[in-house]
Amino acid sequence: MEVSDTKNFAGTSDPQSQIIPLAPVATPADVGPGIVIQNMVGTVSVGCPLDLNHINARVRYSEYNPGKFHGLIMKILSPRATCLTFQSGKLLIVGTKHEQDCKLATRKFAKIIQQIGYPVKYSGFKIHNIVCTCDVRFPVKLEALHHLHSQFSSYEPELFPGLIYRMVKPRVVLLIFVNGRIVITGAKCREELHEAFDNIYPVLKSFKKQ
Repeated sequence: MEVSDTKNFAGTSDPQSQIIPLAPVATPADVGPGIVIQNMVGTVSVGCPLDLNHINARVRYSEYNPGKFHGLIMKILSPRATCLTFQSGKLLIVGTKHEQDCKLATRKFAKIIQQIGYPVKYSGFKIHNIVCTCDVRFPVKLEALHHLHSQFSSYEPELFPGLIYRMVKPRVVLLIFVNGRIVITGAKCREELHEAFDNIYPVLKSFKKQ
């Protein structure tokens, strides 16, 4: 395979004669009323050590500056995703908003590496973090919430405008703002997002500003 073929694949095209099968592209990040996924972080192993300088020289949408970051950064356009590639063969994918898109992105990045000539053995795909936003649609008394839930929360408005709430079950972190907007991070699946929202909603309602 010529260098230009690999670069074209990394940017736009998707040859059919590859070993690693691709899943269909998923749509929509909406998981429920007011809950919208903003980002997913997934990992996978390609099962072999990688020469990051070599990959960087062969792939069009890539960047490698070991003086700033020890991983190689690659990007694809469909689904839009970024891959942090490490010498160990571990890939960390960010930027997608659906599990199927995240898995598809890991397979496309693995195929790029395979096309360059590495003996890829795709394994261990896992979602590590899902970030979502939601809105309870009413203002919240953050100081009062922190006072009564201090064992789970921290609130320093002079440093950060939101209250940081560390939920025990599910084990996620919520950033709660006075206008009722919430960011949930640390979830491993959609069920945890729903559970976290269902748990925090009655708490916030009890601290609703009149």
